[in-house]
Amino acid sequence: MARPRGKIEVVCQNPRCRYYLKEKGKDIIKSGTYKSTGHQRYYCKHCKTYFMETKGTPLYRKHLSEREIINICKHLVEKNGIRSIERITGHHRDTIGRLLEDMAEHAEEMNEYLIKNLVLTPFECDELWSFVKKNKKTLSHAAQIGLKKVMHGYTRV
Repeated sequence: MARPRGKIEVVCQNPRCRYYLKEKGKDIIKSGTYKSTGHQRYYCKHCKTYFMETKGTPLYRKHLSEREIINICKHLVEKNGIRSIERITGHHRDTIGRLLEDMAEHAEEMNEYLIKNLVLTPFECDELWSFVKKNKKTLSHAAQIGLKKVMHGYTRV
């Protein structure tokens, strides 16, 4: 007798799928892992597409491990500059800048993650986002909107 499948917590990431970001009615199966990053690979039976578990997160298409990203975030909270983080971690400043851009685009999720998993206070997170805003002069429109949502004084319209 076959054992029951475990519950899969991901939803389809394809915008053209009728079950895009919908929990009810989805039919997604695991389909191995990516060799380069080791992340889980999924397959949506409705739209017949493959996607990675990190799609739609700041970790998507990053060659950095989650531990390295957390380490960079800790250095940012300590108000280290981008070049000093480059010297400490050994990662290029453009890599750190792209990570900051992606963190700003996903600022709400990152804020929750930093408070829960890294045990930061909301004040420390606010300092982090003000540092990101100050040091990345050319943030994309999506990143600016994401930052405005988590910065102190944001009001929903």
